[in-house]
Amino acid sequence: MLVKKDQEPKESDQTAASIEQSQESTAPAHVISRPELERVHEAEARLIDELSQVQDGDMVAEIVANGVKLLRDQTNRGDVKLINKSFKELRYALKIFAPYRDTRKVSIFGSARTPVSHEDYQQAAEFGKKMADAGWMVITGAGGGIMAAGHGGAGPDPSFGLAIRLPFEQKTNDFIANNPKLINFKYFFTRKLIFVRSSHAIALFPGGFGTMDEGFEVLTLIQTGKCTPMPVVLIDRKGGDYWSMWQDYVEKQLLNRGLIGKEDLHLYKITDSVDEAVKEVRHFYSNYHSIRYSNDELVIRVRRGPNEKQLAEINEKFSDIKPKGAFRVSGALPVEKDEPALEKMARLIFTFNRRDHGRLRVLINYLNDMPA
Repeated sequence: MLVKKDQEPKESDQTAASIEQSQESTAPAHVISRPELERVHEAEARLIDELSQVQDGDMVAEIVANGVKLLRDQTNRGDVKLINKSFKELRYALKIFAPYRDTRKVSIFGSARTPVSHEDYQQAAEFGKKMADAGWMVITGAGGGIMAAGHGGAGPDPSFGLAIRLPFEQKTNDFIANNPKLINFKYFFTRKLIFVRSSHAIALFPGGFGTMDEGFEVLTLIQTGKCTPMPVVLIDRKGGDYWSMWQDYVEKQLLNRGLIGKEDLHLYKITDSVDEAVKEVRHFYSNYHSIRYSNDELVIRVRRGPNEKQLAEINEKFSDIKPKGAFRVSGALPVEKDEPALEKMARLIFTFNRRDHGRLRVLINYLNDMPA
């Protein structure tokens, strides 16, 4: 969550920027009439027409069109700055990740204050190394403590750093400081989006408010289907009670009050063994590959599909998560023509109720555990 000292603004600069932003946020916006924007709209129309001839240009055209609308939405300059800066952060981050999109990545979260001598630090370093040895890349918040341990264990080549610009805290850790895969963010929300969008697994080590925030947010996104299913491992030191006490809270205050369902407990795994954590992450993708939707049907891509007996068992055991129809096995669908690399995989297709994501995780576990 940290940043290099030379990127920190001076206190006077911070104050000036804060005052400027406050003034911009409260100043009344000038309403620009459509006739005043006539030439702008003419140029916009010509640009959108040109973009329609380019691959994915239709989506870029929508960005252009929505940008122009800001001029007549009574949006003040402070709000436009927010949109502009967050857009630039997302665009740059996606550019950095693009060459590595086909490589699995795990995000490591934990305290920035954990000293090198601490067992949690050693666990995180060992986890980072073993995931890198397995061909995975490692993403952390680029700071000290657990973040430095993850990068130190993995090494610089498979490491990404997603730093946040703050007026306090220590510098970016030495393992990622001069790495071209270090990205500095102004906003937490853009940084969080890139963390989740770019990850195929999440590893949480003991930490403070930030670790709790990131952990609960990921679990919320998985539970509500706002991100694709992925393994979440909560790793403690040998004999540690950090996550077991957290589990007590989850069961007593959330589960027992009916605030979450029992199946939601399948969305994560608690362990004090690095080897078990690595196994959990890798096993999740041993047969399961990915999912996508086709109209109202969920398509689960797997390396080997269920046989007739296994399909019958799935239809019996998981009938509660499909409001209609039956589970069926299929090859690639026409809607997947943009993913030719996945063409040879089998598909398990069904109408998912889009509610029971804990049960969906149990189904993925079943697919991974099916005997060949």
